[in-house]
Amino acid sequence: MEISALSVLLVWSTATALVVALIAFAIDLSRQAEHRAAPVFAGLPVSMAPRRAAGVGVSTTWLATILLIVAIVLRGVAAGRTPWSNMYEFTLVGACASLLAFVLLNLRRDVRFLGTFVTGVAALFLVLAVNAFYLPATGLFPALQSYWLVIHVGVAVGAAGIFTVSFLISSLQLLRDSRDDGGALTGRDGWRWLENLPSANTLEALSFRLNAVGFVAWTFTLIGGAIWAESAWGRYWGWDPKEVWSFIIWVVYAAYLHARTTRGWAGRRSAYFVLVGYACVLFNFTVVNLIINGKHSYSGLTAG
Repeated sequence: MEISALSVLLVWSTATALVVALIAFAIDLSRQAEHRAAPVFAGLPVSMAPRRAAGVGVSTTWLATILLIVAIVLRGVAAGRTPWSNMYEFTLVGACASLLAFVLLNLRRDVRFLGTFVTGVAALFLVLAVNAFYLPATGLFPALQSYWLVIHVGVAVGAAGIFTVSFLISSLQLLRDSRDDGGALTGRDGWRWLENLPSANTLEALSFRLNAVGFVAWTFTLIGGAIWAESAWGRYWGWDPKEVWSFIIWVVYAAYLHARTTRGWAGRRSAYFVLVGYACVLFNFTVVNLIINGKHSYSGLTAG
């Protein structure tokens, strides 16, 4: 079997493992209320109750992450370059960054409640990558033959992975807040699992910390991109669509952090800010790459 074909096979194996993890995490999330109600565990934090399904989910997510890392490495070996020069590879590495952010964060605090959503989104990204964005493993355009590809693009995709996790947390924050405040989800049994999540304030604080890390990485992405642009095209800034939207993303997250820390924009307003920021990230990745022509067009489906 060719190396590139083996890489694709591992991507499918990763997606399969993520589906298994998703099911395990979903079972755990639905059963946490039972753990709280059990006499033996009454009054104890949920994390101290026996949660076998969550353990299966975490272990399977680690397995999926390792498989995806191997798939990405093999893709790089097959192409003879750094494996993030087109949308197929961006999607693989972005999904991997999201999974790494989740499993590493889970080593420091119990965030297994995120497992269903992180694994689900990652699996969706991988299936989309193989079916919509796949390109054969080939060499690089001359403009991409630089060590800045490793630094600039690598950091950008890592930041996007962090923003993905923070987006999921903020979405859960809005749902939990609606449940707690007597909104449309109150009293609906199908949404009872929201009561098993941390409080809306806890989710907001966690999202804020992740967004702060992602913002620092995105700032470095802009700086690195400007330096690379000067080296490749003889100017630091040229109002290319990709440059403009990367800057818009930076402005949105900068405004969010500023409003959250100095203006007291907490609660739903801060969560909506995060959703807008991530919408800009997705627009930059899809529409700007696929539809809008510019100097970064080689990062779309025509990249090789």
